Amino acid sequence: MAFADVGDEIIAAPAAALSLDVAGPEAEALTGLGEDNLVLRAARSLAAYYGIAPSAALRLDKHLPVASGIGGGSSDAAATLRSLAALWNLPLDEPTAMAIGSALGADVPACVAGRPVWVSGIGEMLDPVPRLPPLGIVLANPRRELATAAVFRARQGPFTTTEVSRAAPADAAALITSLRHRRNDLTEAAVGLVPEIGSVLDRLAELPHAYLARMSGSGATCFALFSDRDAAERAVAILAADQPRWWVRAGALLAGPVPLRPAGPTHRAPPQY
Repeated sequence: MAFADVGDEIIAAPAAALSLDVAGPEAEALTGLGEDNLVLRAARSLAAYYGIAPSAALRLDKHLPVASGIGGGSSDAAATLRSLAALWNLPLDEPTAMAIGSALGADVPACVAGRPVWVSGIGEMLDPVPRLPPLGIVLANPRRELATAAVFRARQGPFTTTEVSRAAPADAAALITSLRHRRNDLTEAAVGLVPEIGSVLDRLAELPHAYLARMSGSGATCFALFSDRDAAERAVAILAADQPRWWVRAGALLAGPVPLRPAGPTHRAPPQY
């Protein structure tokens, strides 16, 4: 898993009771979730773990499409845990984050770690990558929600089990070479459910100076890697003009830990790939 500087934002402020306000360009998709929202579940889980009453005014500024394979919900939950741990002055060490996060979702522990990691098991075994080389990234989603469970049900055959080196890439060229020997075992099943994913992958691969294109997670979002943010932004300008109905964003991969904001308990919730 790797993280990019494109994401949702969680803001936590002191309050007498627990509440959540959802805003932002993708907020409408969360209408109706109510108490099942992962942000509220994360807040209650952290409070229950420490035996305290959950009390905070939470705001989710939603910029990532939901059910899109980039870990938006998991990252929102992780950012909530980090924000409330700061607000409530609670420790959030690795064992605690693992215990709480794993119960919320398989991706949450890695999102709490907030740095590039190799992931094993169902998400509970994390092996940090020292650093990633700087790269630009383009994200594209054909505006189709795709449930992870549906993709796993549709998938057939064994998972890839070939052992690959987990050494930190020396530079961008080494990372791209390494990625070319890897695949997403869920791509075929996802394309079968949402054929537009194939079109997104083809279009990303055709963008000028794109190193490679892959589907993220269980889809339907896909990504392409570029030399830097400027190259990614130029590619997004082309893609947005060509496919105005798609959700597209440009950003940069985060080489190390996701930075926290020192001014207060507000943490960015970046997508993972």
